Amino acid sequence: MEMNLGTPKRRGLLALLLVHAGHPVAVQDIVDVLWGQDPPDRAVNVVQRHIGVLRRLLEPGLQVGSNSRWLVRGSGGYRLEVETDALDLLRFRALRRRAGAVAENGDAGQATKLMIEAMALWRGPAALGITSETRSHPVFTAVDQEHLAAVKEAAEYAQGAGADLGARVLAPLRQAAAQYPLDEALHAWLIELLAATGRQAEALDVHRTVRTRLADDLGVDPGPELTDAQQSVLRRSANRRDTSSSGHGGSAVPDEGKEADQPEGTIPRTPIAVRPAQLPAKLSVFTGRDAELDRFQRLLPAAGDCPSTLVISVIGGMAGVGKTTLAIHWAHQVADRFPDGQLFVNLRGFHPADSAMHPSEAARSLLEGLGVPARDIPADIDAASSLYRSLLAGRRVLIVLDNARDAEQIRPLLPGATGSLVIVTSRNQLYGLVASEGAHAVMLDLLGHEEALRFLSRRLGADRVMGAARAATEITTLCGRLPLALAIVSARAILNPAHSLESIAAALREAHGGLDGFAVEPPLADARSAFSWSYHALTPSAARMFRLVSPHAGSECPIEAVASLVGEEVHQVRAPLAELVRAHLLTETVPGQFGCHELLRAYGTELGRGDGEEAAAARHRMLDHYLHSAHAADSALAPSRERIDLRAPSPGVTVMRFADQSAAADWLDANRTVLLSLIDQDARNGTGGHAWQMAVTLELYLDRSGCRSDQLAAQTAAVSAAQRLRDTLGLAHAHRTLGFVHGRLEHWDEAGSHLTRALELFAGLGDQAGEGRVRRYQAFLANRRGRNQEALEHYAVADALYRSAGHRNGEASISNEVGWTYILMGRYDEALDECGWALAVHRKTGDHNGQAAAWDSLGYAYHQLREYECALICYERALELYRAMRDRYLEADTLRHMGDTHQVVGRPAGAAHFWRQALRILAGMGHPEAAIVRGKLEKLVPADGMLLGV
Repeated sequence: MEMNLGTPKRRGLLALLLVHAGHPVAVQDIVDVLWGQDPPDRAVNVVQRHIGVLRRLLEPGLQVGSNSRWLVRGSGGYRLEVETDALDLLRFRALRRRAGAVAENGDAGQATKLMIEAMALWRGPAALGITSETRSHPVFTAVDQEHLAAVKEAAEYAQGAGADLGARVLAPLRQAAAQYPLDEALHAWLIELLAATGRQAEALDVHRTVRTRLADDLGVDPGPELTDAQQSVLRRSANRRDTSSSGHGGSAVPDEGKEADQPEGTIPRTPIAVRPAQLPAKLSVFTGRDAELDRFQRLLPAAGDCPSTLVISVIGGMAGVGKTTLAIHWAHQVADRFPDGQLFVNLRGFHPADSAMHPSEAARSLLEGLGVPARDIPADIDAASSLYRSLLAGRRVLIVLDNARDAEQIRPLLPGATGSLVIVTSRNQLYGLVASEGAHAVMLDLLGHEEALRFLSRRLGADRVMGAARAATEITTLCGRLPLALAIVSARAILNPAHSLESIAAALREAHGGLDGFAVEPPLADARSAFSWSYHALTPSAARMFRLVSPHAGSECPIEAVASLVGEEVHQVRAPLAELVRAHLLTETVPGQFGCHELLRAYGTELGRGDGEEAAAARHRMLDHYLHSAHAADSALAPSRERIDLRAPSPGVTVMRFADQSAAADWLDANRTVLLSLIDQDARNGTGGHAWQMAVTLELYLDRSGCRSDQLAAQTAAVSAAQRLRDTLGLAHAHRTLGFVHGRLEHWDEAGSHLTRALELFAGLGDQAGEGRVRRYQAFLANRRGRNQEALEHYAVADALYRSAGHRNGEASISNEVGWTYILMGRYDEALDECGWALAVHRKTGDHNGQAAAWDSLGYAYHQLREYECALICYERALELYRAMRDRYLEADTLRHMGDTHQVVGRPAGAAHFWRQALRILAGMGHPEAAIVRGKLEKLVPADGMLLGV
């Protein structure tokens, strides 16, 4: 029988009660779902009226004032009593539970049948009959996620259930894949099941389709789950071929999770998350350097053999002579002889802005290239170097260290074992590497006359060069036979095919000898002629842009930073940027990112010294761009977090805006090196104001990323900058952030000293919120040291400070942190009171992150009290919020807690289900805690891994 429920709010209320059938729903939760953050003043009264109408609709004979049999009040809310068989959602959930229990006992076939029955109950997205605004609430989208999880479980069970049952799961699996086209885990299960049912070709087609969609829509490559699924299909095919050809059922690949046999005496291989392939593209028109390439080839054994030593080749020579081009060309020639991958890093040894890469930064880049998550990289360079050498032990990897300043920059980046090749380029003669490391040194000279002519012929065409041989020879002479200068002149000639080589030679001859103010070696002075020839052909706007962009701190400059440097809108800078790219004075490395050779950068920087005040204003705009954009990114990552206030940016500054946390984190990741370099430069040579503000703004990002060494350097620079400025507020914040990172590194004395100084400074300023935040940091570090009572004392002072400052959200956060401290002390009932109050306040202030944290803390407290069902309800609320906020790490953390609770109550299948989800997230992030979850799963079923599914 259909009922006319009336208003949309009433339909939404019934839907909410049905979703939580059998469980109480708090009145405040009802208000939150129906009205969101802007409920009417009498919302509770409206809810009560709707409840009365629903009771009479459900029980038409119910007398006013009588107790309802189905819709009852209790636990501060309302509960709808429904028999399992009367509601498809309850039957669906019951079937899922039965399937999990059956699977736990090893009956994959029966588990699959139960899941097929469960999925047949699904009629489409949950609560379609209510308004889209209400339906978008996490409580309803979580039901859709239940269905998605069930489809994945069915695919997992079907792997061992036979082809017939597997084929019956394919239909709902395909439907779900169409509904969630970017869910990599879902498509991985589809690929696996297609292969398991004999549809290998279709499985590979699915992989190709998803890979293309990810590239087109998100600009990313497939993650490990999709890649593993594809490899599994390929292994099935290979096994089938091997079985048919050899006449037995043996596999041609090692068992999953095991290493292949290794030669005696080799070091056991530590797992690496990825096989790096970082070599830049080689130059298609490369020519010359035959003698050097022959010499390089003699350094390596015959093709296919492993080098018996660590081979280090140092390519030296002046700027623009082609060191990097030659290194990359040779690396591509021999890359196939190093099957464990290739690493590349530009050490920026001679960057005009004096931002050479520190060895610790380079080690971090190399370790990240090997798949080591940022949080797992040691802050200390010696420890990072040791980890790097350990990962490379027993492997054959090709490593290109480009543009090194000296041997000391290189030594921590050298592998410690045999079998790898390291190619180093530098303008300096690195005698130290030759003497102490046995490096092979090759110094590149200018091109010979014949090589220079071949260089032009390869780019301009042999007929054009041979037809004007005298002019071509003069061009090579006027360019000093320097490859970079010849490349720039060739580009101009290609872009202007009507210009004869005679006219080009005449133009170079006229420019030759100009720019006498540059004190450089003679061949470089010749190169300046070529540069100036291209520069003077630019329009005024492009020439101005070249001068202002050249000193940019990073190796690449985003278009928004370019716009800020020149003080124009983004759309206004596209034309002059395109002009500079056509002239080969800039290169667009990826869309929207621009860079240039350091020799050109030095040339542009020298030109810009004559711009005086304009250059200074441009630099100020650039600093404003990065500071305000970093502030916007930090605000997107944690909207309710306390942060410093900034002055308005200068006119003409473009500030980035971010749609969500993911976009903000991506921008910070892409610009981390530039941001850190700007902090260092402004602290040392600038005013210092941008340095401390930028460092303090980046505190949360650097902490979450686990970038301890970067954090330590940035906050140390912040203290130095604020001291030089005599900026008391800046110094207070800088001591606060520096004290916290020292605490992270367990430098307890330094942490205490800096936090105490910060407390004194904030107190002197009358900044109670600042004092409160320092106290919270002191409490956090006290808990880390097991000093829980000391932590409570700090929290008590912080709470009084926040209360006096009227910082309501801060008070709630402290309550949750006090609750967590009580949990650590075993005072669970008190923890419930504190975390419950925190939750109520965070709801009023609309702080979703705070709400999620409080729900997770409540769940943990209930778990310790052995009230496991209450714990799971709280964890589910936290999970809904974290998923809505797309906070993947904390989603995984809550999933781990849910798995722990299921394990304690004797539901190993449920524990495995949640741990699997957590593991997929953490492994996809490359997070070190993935190993902890994997260990939990392995202990759960150590014999055959049936429940692992990973």
